[in-house]
Formats: sequence, structure tokens, C-alpha cells
Amino acid sequence: MRVYHMGDHEVRALRGVSLDVAPGEFVSVTGPSGSGKSTFMHIIGALDKPTSGQYILDGKDVSQLSKDELAGVRNTKIGFVFQGFNLLTRTTALDNVELPLLYNGVKKFKAAERHRRAMETLDIVGLGQRFHHMPNQLSGGQQQRVAIARALINEPSIILADEPTGNLDTRTSIEVMGIFQRLNVERGITVMLITHEMDIAEYGTRLIRFRDGRVVADQKIAHRRNAADELAALPPPEPDQIPHADTEAH
Repeated sequence: MRVYHMGDHEVRALRGVSLDVAPGEFVSVTGPSGSGKSTFMHIIGALDKPTSGQYILDGKDVSQLSKDELAGVRNTKIGFVFQGFNLLTRTTALDNVELPLLYNGVKKFKAAERHRRAMETLDIVGLGQRFHHMPNQLSGGQQQRVAIARALINEPSIILADEPTGNLDTRTSIEVMGIFQRLNVERGITVMLITHEMDIAEYGTRLIRFRDGRVVADQKIAHRRNAADELAALPPPEPDQIPHADTEAH
């Protein structure tokens, strides 16, 4: 349960939510504004704590950890991808991806090692040739790829993606969802996707729907969308829309 106090008012953002997510699942979380899905995401991402109850991650009760311990969980176990990309505007794609390594409290990396790891991670998302570009020199889809690479750099076991296609066109949204599907299948990364778009939710394998702070549906997605197949069926992009990176991860 998560309760917020606003003056004399008590807001119950989450009400008795009980869920198990297995390693390697691809879970889509949906619900209208105010349904509790964002609060749920903040707790899963160790950005907030439940008012009561437990959140067990890798055998540890995250709800009982200190601020420093929560920061350690965020830096090493969870990669975040947001709708707004949240890239540093005055630094290159490579430097943006390297940034989490500077805050890794478990292991310190020398500059050469940070550079190598960042280049390899940019290759995974198909941006190895754009490492020196600033965010304003990249398309929206390419900026989101940089954000995904940044989320991957510390080799998290979970990717938490909050409306990752909200600022993207249809084709680019499919490309981004294809990256998440490959990371899930090929690397076994657990993906938690927060979205209000049901067509985007269908790229996952399991759907959890929130309403009024409660889980009102938890079911397997019967007809899962396959981003790779959908991209293969699309006509080639117009010349002025061709991205400066491959759509396939290497």
C-alpha cells in the first residue's frame, strides 16, 4: 500500500497490490491517469517506498533499505528509460551513456574501460556510428536509443521503461519496442513497460491493468506483437526519414 498525505487529506495511491514478476518476463503495465501505475513504477524502481507491505527484489526487502542502499539498487539492478529521453544536451551520445558508470558505487571504471563499455552498448542499440553526436544532432528515435544504451551500461537485470514511445512516431516506436524485445529474449532482461497505449502494451507477454490504485487485470497477452516482423513488412522509409543508424542491434 502507498498512502500520501496532502494537508488533511489522505490519498491512497496503491491499495493492497500483490504481484510476482519472474526473471525474464516482459510485463506491460497500463491504466488511466491516477490509476496508480506511476506510483507502482516508482516503488519497483526503488524511487519510493510503500507505506506498508514489502517489495522483495533478489531476496531483499527493498522497502527496508536506506537511501544509500536504494541508490545502489537503482545503479546496479535497474535501468531506467523515460518518455523524455533525459539526455544531457551539451554532451555526446558516448558521454551520456558513460555517465552511470561514474556513479557506480560497486565498481569504479577507468576512462578507457568506460569508453569501451559505452561503445559496445551503443552498438547493441544500433548507434555505434553516432557516438560522437550531440542529442540535437539525433532524431527522437536515436535519442531514445541512447537512453536505452545508458540504461544498459551497468548491466541491469531489470529495465523499467516509462512511456518510452510517447514522443515517437509509429515506425520509430516499433523500432524501439524491437530493441526491448531483443533485450528480453536474447539477454534475459526483465522488462517492465509502463504505457497507456494498448497497442504498445501488446509487445509484452503479460498485461497488468491498474485502476483506482488496484490491480483489476493480470493476464497473459494472447496475441503478442512482434516488432521484427512488423518492421520487415513496412515499406522503406522516405529518404529524408532514413535514420543514421541500423535498425537492427548487433
